[in-house]
Amino acid sequence: MVEMGESSASAKPSDEIWAKLVQSDSRYLNVEIRSDEGEICSEISATSSDKHSWCKISRNSDLCSATMENKSSNTILVDGAEVGNGDTAVIKDGSEIIPGPDREGFFSYKFQIMSSPETSQTLLKICVDVDHAKCSICLNIWHDVVTVAPCLHNFCNGCFSEWLRRSQEKRSTVLCPQCRAVVQFVGKNHFLRTIAEDMVRADSSLRRSHDEVALLDTYASVRSNLVIGSAKKSRKRANTSTTMVDQSDGSDHHCPQCVTAVGGFRCNNNTDHLQCQACGGMMPSRNGLSVPQYCLGCDRPFCGPYWNALGVTRSSSYPVCSRDTLKPISEYTISAIPLLVHEKNPHEQKITESCIRQMGRTLQDVISEWIVKLNNKEIDTTRMTLNHADMMTAGTLVCSDCYQKLVSFLLYWFRISIPNHKHQQEKIAGMVMHVEHSTVMKIMLVN
Repeated sequence: MVEMGESSASAKPSDEIWAKLVQSDSRYLNVEIRSDEGEICSEISATSSDKHSWCKISRNSDLCSATMENKSSNTILVDGAEVGNGDTAVIKDGSEIIPGPDREGFFSYKFQIMSSPETSQTLLKICVDVDHAKCSICLNIWHDVVTVAPCLHNFCNGCFSEWLRRSQEKRSTVLCPQCRAVVQFVGKNHFLRTIAEDMVRADSSLRRSHDEVALLDTYASVRSNLVIGSAKKSRKRANTSTTMVDQSDGSDHHCPQCVTAVGGFRCNNNTDHLQCQACGGMMPSRNGLSVPQYCLGCDRPFCGPYWNALGVTRSSSYPVCSRDTLKPISEYTISAIPLLVHEKNPHEQKITESCIRQMGRTLQDVISEWIVKLNNKEIDTTRMTLNHADMMTAGTLVCSDCYQKLVSFLLYWFRISIPNHKHQQEKIAGMVMHVEHSTVMKIMLVN
C-alpha cells in the first residue's frame, strides 16, 4: 500500500479520495489523496523501491485545483516547468508531475481530481477561462454582452454599437470585428452577461471604472434582437399610400416601409430592423422617435404602437400586431391574480384575495391605488424584476408579460403594508381555511 506522510494540523483526513497521482507505469500503485493537505510519500524512480517524501499537496478552495510544494532536494517538473526546493506550483486535473529534474529515470505522475457531486457542481460553476470572456474590441471582460450572427462572436454592447454606427457610415455591409464575416443579426446575450458579471464579482481586478462603464452605456444601442441592414429593394415602383398591397412578385421584404415610404420614411439597404416579439413581423429600428418601439420593462420590441401611429394595418404580406400588445400601465385592466404572484404560492395568493375581499374592494381597485403610489415615487422599486424600474410611471408602455410582473410587485407591497394585527391575521387565515374546506366538501359531494 502506498503511504501518505503525516498531514499538517489543518488537514482533515477522511475516507473520501478527492484526488490521485496516477502512475504512468501500471506496475506501480497510484497515490490516493484523502487529506486536504498532506505530504506525498512514494517511489520516485524505477531504480529504487524506497518511498520518499518528496512534495506536499494542498487542496485549493475552488476544488478544481491544488497547490504543490517541493519538499525534496530535487527539482520537480510540473507540466514541463521546473519547481525548486521550497517553491510551489498550481496543479490542475491532468497536470503531469515528475519528481526529478528530467524524465530519464524518474516516474511520471498525472494529477487526477476525483469526481463527486460537490466538485462536479463547482466545476460547472467556475471553470471559465477569463480570456474567453473578453471583448475583442476593448480587450476587457464583456459589459452588457451582445452576440452577432451567423459567426456567434461576442462583444460589449457599447463597443459593437459604435462599430456598427461607423461601419454603416462607410459601407453597405457590417463585418464582424473579430472574423470579418458579414453580420446579419445582433442581440443581447443574457446568459453570457450573467457569467461576465459573476467573473467581475469574483475578481475585482477585472472591474472597469464607473466612468468607463458609463461611457460604454452611452454608446450602447442594441436593446433587443436587431436585424442588420439587409433589406431588399422592391422590384416594383413605390406606392405612396399607407395602405399596403400584397406583393405577387415573390420579393422578400422585411416590412411595409421596405416597399414604400410611410410617414416620410422608407427603408434602405443600411436600415436595421427589429422583429416584433408578438407577431414576428419586422419594423425599421428608428432611434429618437416619439413613438415607442420597445417595452421598457424587458427591452423587447413590439410593432403595434409604431404601425398604428403611421396608419399601417395588417395585410396578407406583412404581420402587424395590435396596439394593445404594448400600452401604458394605466390602460391595463385586471380581474384575477396572475399565477406568478407571491412566487406562484397558491396559499399566499388566497390570503391576498381574502384581504382584498375583506376590505370590500376589487383587485383592479388595489392595483390602481398602488400604481398611483408608483407614479408618485412612494414605492421602493429596488425589488422590482423589471428593467428601468426607476423610470416606471403610470404612463410607461409595457407588454402584458411585464404588466403581470408589475402586478406581482405591487401586490407584494400591498401585503406588507397591511397592519400585522393578530386578530386580523387570524380572521384572514380562517377565511382561507373556510375556502379550502368548502372546496373539499364540493369534491366529496361530486364523488
